[in-house]
Amino acid sequence: MSLKSLNIEINPENPFENCKLDRKKYSTILTKIVENYSDGFVLGINNKWGTGKSTFVRMWKQELKNLEYQTVYFNAWENDFENNPLIALMGELKSVTKSSTEVKFKKTLKKAATISKHLTPIIIQAIADKYINTKSLKDAISGVTDSLNDIFENEVNEYSNKKKSIVDFKEELSDFINDSIEKKPLIFIIDELDRCRPNYAVSILEQIKHFFSVPNIVFVLSIDKKELGNAIKGVYGSDRIDTNEYLRRFIDVEYSIPEPKPELFYTFLYDYNKFDNFFNSTERLKYSEFRYDKTEFLKICKLLFSNKPITLRQQEKIFNLAKLSIKSFNPNNFVFPVLFIFLNFIKILYPEFYENLKLKKLTLSQVQDEFKKIVKIEKDENIQRELMWLEGYLLNHYKNYLIENHYYREKLFEKDTNGENKLLVKSVVGNDQDFLGVLEGISYRSGGDLGLDYLMDKIDLFDSMTI
Repeated sequence: MSLKSLNIEINPENPFENCKLDRKKYSTILTKIVENYSDGFVLGINNKWGTGKSTFVRMWKQELKNLEYQTVYFNAWENDFENNPLIALMGELKSVTKSSTEVKFKKTLKKAATISKHLTPIIIQAIADKYINTKSLKDAISGVTDSLNDIFENEVNEYSNKKKSIVDFKEELSDFINDSIEKKPLIFIIDELDRCRPNYAVSILEQIKHFFSVPNIVFVLSIDKKELGNAIKGVYGSDRIDTNEYLRRFIDVEYSIPEPKPELFYTFLYDYNKFDNFFNSTERLKYSEFRYDKTEFLKICKLLFSNKPITLRQQEKIFNLAKLSIKSFNPNNFVFPVLFIFLNFIKILYPEFYENLKLKKLTLSQVQDEFKKIVKIEKDENIQRELMWLEGYLLNHYKNYLIENHYYREKLFEKDTNGENKLLVKSVVGNDQDFLGVLEGISYRSGGDLGLDYLMDKIDLFDSMTI
């Protein structure tokens, strides 16, 4: 059993075979964009972190390779230990070198080394800034003023040399690229740029623009534009920078992969994590009250994952937690799938609410207030009904949990003088009569007297686990 992020297997012959999000059609669109602008440009794939960009670009890379494109994949986050991105980028380019282009690559490498030499004064300046208040540096500065004219002349010469070295590098790079490809441009994919060190991310952008803007090379930046914008603000020390305008200097074409239908991923996660081994086991299906647990499990997943914006990575975390905690249940144990998934959901996404429930810090009314903040109340009657059942499960089992404090006497409903049940807590979802029916159904059925801690102990892995 693995708790690591999903590593989807990519079939070399059919790269999108295992794509559970129906995204092959978007790779076709991007490939057409590359075909139409084959002279070279920068493509930005902009989606939030955790939405499956990395898996998509790796599948697309293999598809491009099958279409006879030369491709390079560079994970910026995994390589930001290297201070100079130029070294890393050239190292990745080496992968497309053939025996016939080795000499040209070495020439390009030498020109890159010259550029790196001209970048050194920037590093020296950064060190100087760090120690600007030291006495030794102040003494050095006072000595430098005597030869200010010489310094200015040297700076002018250095500027001229730097410009020439960049031109020379780009010429050699262009020759190398032209000899390394056959009619189609080189596709250089840079992934997780928004997750690496801010100064490293900005440096990569600058170097792509100034050093690698040559014909027949297409850069693909897989980014979360908002997070990358925050990194840019951090590097320049200002929240007033218009990061959208800043990024327009580097990105020629921007594309966002449309959000998948929620059920595509959570049904995959259900199968991938083999929940059927529990819910549909022969031993468990002996008990009639458990026969619809799988249906309820998937139904509440659809409701929660469609009700609020939630990333694929967050869904994966919720399922990983549920996969662990389900191991604590025996085949004859109640799971209450609606409440079980909701508790996993809030433990990952709303941990403060989860902890307050666990510590019994909330009244029933406060629980409803928090519940209303989390779920979006829909006008659709079917959705309202499902939300009302979730609200009912939460209140009933939390109330039972509170009753363990013997002084607690609050009820959800009670008998009136005519012997009829009377609702004492109004629903935040739907009408009172329906809610009373929900609460009666939950409290009178088997397991209705259990407290919330029955599930929370398992979710928190306090119970013994069978793995």
